Amino acid sequence: MSAPIKPELSRKNRYWIPKYRHYELKYFCLQYNEWKKLYSEISMLRTAKYNDSVRTKQIIDPTLRIVEMRQLYSSRINLIEETAEKTDTDLSVYILKGITEGLSYDSLRLRFNIPCSKDTYYDRYRRFFWILDKRRE
Repeated sequence: MSAPIKPELSRKNRYWIPKYRHYELKYFCLQYNEWKKLYSEISMLRTAKYNDSVRTKQIIDPTLRIVEMRQLYSSRINLIEETAEKTDTDLSVYILKGITEGLSYDSLRLRFNIPCSKDTYYDRYRRFFWILDKRRE
């Protein structure tokens, strides 16, 4: 069993972000697969589920609500995918898998035969979170 990557780096590291900001971004990314599932299923949702006009005494447009939800999930999915692509175009698929599924380098190497060293992967891993931190400010 491999040791988990430390969430906090030395402040001298070029990809340093605060420990709890790293956790925030990590758990944000772990929701990626759920967002993809919800995004694909959202068109099948019944509009009655979102019609709370009797309870809240507000006029609610169920179609607008669904469009807003699709846009929210789409923007989050795209943010993570674009950040992975911006981090390293060659390794973006592996970075995306590792970050959104919580896979270690060893798991990626065994399952997908990742074409880089452990040091290179974790450098890109840290860079991903550094870029995501800048994009989510």
